[in-house]
Order: sequence, then C-alpha cells, then structure tokens
Amino acid sequence: MRSDAVWVRGVTGIQLHHVTDLQDAGRFLGNAAMALRAAHVRTGDDRYSDLSAELKNTLALVRRMENEARTGMQELHAADPERFARCREGEEPWPDELQAGFIPRHTCGDGCLYHDRGVLEAIMQCTCGRPPCRACAIEGAPAG
Repeated sequence: MRSDAVWVRGVTGIQLHHVTDLQDAGRFLGNAAMALRAAHVRTGDDRYSDLSAELKNTLALVRRMENEARTGMQELHAADPERFARCREGEEPWPDELQAGFIPRHTCGDGCLYHDRGVLEAIMQCTCGRPPCRACAIEGAPAG
C-alpha cells in the first residue's frame, strides 16, 4: 500500500465521500485541457492539442467513475438512510472506501446551529457542552 501524502478537503459538519475528489479531478482536468487548447491556438504547436485530446479522454473516464461513485452513495441512502447519516457525520467510513484504520471525523470544531449560527429552530439540536469527540479520544485533539 502506498502512503503518499494527499490533500484531503474537509468540510466542517460532514465527512465527504470520494465522489467529491472525483468532481475536483474532473474540474482540474477540464481546466488543463482548456488551457492546452488555448496554448495550441496561440502557438499552433500540435503537441498541445494532442495532450488536450488525451486529457479529454481521461476526463470522460473520470466522469464515468464519478457517476459510479455517486450512484453507490445514492443507493446507500435509499437502502439504509441511518447508515448513510452515520457515514455523512463521520462516525463510520463510507462502505466503498477503505475501512482499515478509519478514525471518526473530528467534530470538536463543528459549530452549534443554535448558538453559533442563530438558527432558532435548532435549539433542540444544541451541540454545546458535549464531551470531546470520538476522534480526539482515539488520536488526540487536532492541531490547529
């Protein structure tokens, strides 16, 4: 197994599914292909248009993979909404992602909808005063 460092985008309040990473990859590939096409227009160098065409094929593959991942996530939501919610909240890993070494999402930085965001209807969902999150109990508080 490779242990390359990667950038993982976090969002306070949810555990992102890898479909988000595939969406990012699609945007980056699309932007790269467009920039190469522009370089071809400016220079006439066919190497740029050839590479742009390769990226366009790769983009199509990434979009298919993104659709497969989204379908799997939607199927989980339809079949087991409670498990979907646990995964979204970061309490357990998404079923189609690596299970080994999973650590629950740090929830310590999550804001309270009622006190921090002023959502009056959320008074019964107040998260203030909760003990440290499960991730802190497992690995310690996050740096920050």
